[in-house]
Amino acid sequence: MNSLQKTLSGSSQSPRSPSSSQPFLSVSVTDPVKLGNGVQAYISYRVITKTNFPEYQAPEKIVIRRYSDFVWLRDRLFEKYKGIFIPPLPEKSAVEKFRFSAEFIEMRRQALDVFVNRIASHRELHQSEDLRLFLQAEEETMERLRSQETGIFKKKPADLMQIFKDVQSKVSDVVLGKEKPVEETDPEYEKMKHYIFELENHLAEAQKHAYRLVKRHRELGQSLSDFGKAVKLLGASEGNALGKAFSELGMKSEILSVKLQKEAHQLLMNFEEPLKDYVRAVQSIKATIAERANAFRRQCELAETLKLKEINLDKLTLIRSDKVAEAEHEYKELKAESEQATHTFETIVKLMNEEMERFQEQKTLDMGIAFHEFAKGQARLANGIADAWRSFIPKLESCSSLVEN
Repeated sequence: MNSLQKTLSGSSQSPRSPSSSQPFLSVSVTDPVKLGNGVQAYISYRVITKTNFPEYQAPEKIVIRRYSDFVWLRDRLFEKYKGIFIPPLPEKSAVEKFRFSAEFIEMRRQALDVFVNRIASHRELHQSEDLRLFLQAEEETMERLRSQETGIFKKKPADLMQIFKDVQSKVSDVVLGKEKPVEETDPEYEKMKHYIFELENHLAEAQKHAYRLVKRHRELGQSLSDFGKAVKLLGASEGNALGKAFSELGMKSEILSVKLQKEAHQLLMNFEEPLKDYVRAVQSIKATIAERANAFRRQCELAETLKLKEINLDKLTLIRSDKVAEAEHEYKELKAESEQATHTFETIVKLMNEEMERFQEQKTLDMGIAFHEFAKGQARLANGIADAWRSFIPKLESCSSLVEN
């Protein structure tokens, strides 16, 4: 269990703490299995749900899900819950030799478990109908739901080309001064954006160095293993007290090699992975920031268009045009749309403020656990190595004294 999972399992509000008297929703992602061959190969997972929520079909349900099902859930939530920071998914490995390694599969399983439990424990997201579908629907239903998606990546190549051309044209207009981008000027919002972008940089830098620490531990472990084998062969060729000392030195090196490899794995799971997870979490927040910017622009554009419609309606009324009724209808429709856009933007702002506070509290807890695990692991490794070599020194000293005598 990594540090993020410990956070989930240790929280008083955790979905993993079922109680007969309290509502609970407990989800576990387990038993990854490789299915198919070649480029068609993928990993399936057993998703086990236990709950006493009345809207669920049964108190316990087990379904089989694949990575694309988790992507479907993430995308649906992002589309429907504007202003809420949707938990991030682990990235998809494009390198074939890593995709199905035992370590990669376990890291992904843990990350998917954290992902779905964050949703299950969220005060808004746990009520999602899409989450209930994800946790209860049969595999055939999920496959049909995935195939019905109409997001940008489901569009035809010609449609995608048109989207990219439109974006390119929009950017060109801004750069050439033909169109000024409409942006918020709220100082608190600017401060929050600056913090998020800075946090992403700092987390990414920390994660990069954590990766190097893992790599260094593994390389040192491998070097000790190779050294141990070589020294044991050297000891075998001596066949006396010195040979025995060499053999013991080789065995000690191999034991320490195993310790280093185990600690490297712990460092990966309990330190590097949580840092990487928070890099992804910040990217999810940036996606919500982009949605807020879109909502603000939409609100401003509709407000401006509404003013023009009002002016036009006043002119038509003044000249008693026969188009007044049509203009009034258009004005009322646009006004309703404008009010809805304003409401949407204000809701996003409110939710983002709440989410930011929740994110800060959770980050403090998760990062505290991750760095505590890191410090404990390093201390454990250092003590283990020191004790191992310390216990071996008398034997080397004894061997040296024999040579002197």
